[in-house]
Amino acid sequence: MMDPGYYSTPADCEICTTRLMNAPRESVFRAWTDPGILARWWGPAGFTNTFHEFNPVPGGTWKFTMHGPEKGNYPNEVVFLEVNEPSLIAWDRVTQPHFRVVTTFEEAPGNKTTLTFRMQFATKEECDKIRRFAVDKNEENFDKLEVELANME
Repeated sequence: MMDPGYYSTPADCEICTTRLMNAPRESVFRAWTDPGILARWWGPAGFTNTFHEFNPVPGGTWKFTMHGPEKGNYPNEVVFLEVNEPSLIAWDRVTQPHFRVVTTFEEAPGNKTTLTFRMQFATKEECDKIRRFAVDKNEENFDKLEVELANME
């Protein structure tokens, strides 16, 4: 595992979303690394996905198209930096806008998981452009994840 400081950024260059998930850490982690499960919940409300490549190992890529509810198609590509089951997934987004994602999965009492999703940007200006809509969209994404987790149990 890389030095945790490797993933640190100034607070004004980061969008952080945390949620307590009503599922064990192994299940939450699996929902992020099993492409069949991930494709069902990834993205904001109304979005669907087509996965072209998914290789969640350091140096592996994830290429997919998000299909918006208004018929828009949004190509995405990321390169995985670290996958440490069941506690950490980190990747760099290759397509615009560029940012790093660092997701941690921590055991919580009652067989639950604290999920922390950090979007890290090179500058405050880049972060501010995305912050306007990403905060709400990340919550929508996690709403979909909660539904998927309930169906997995």
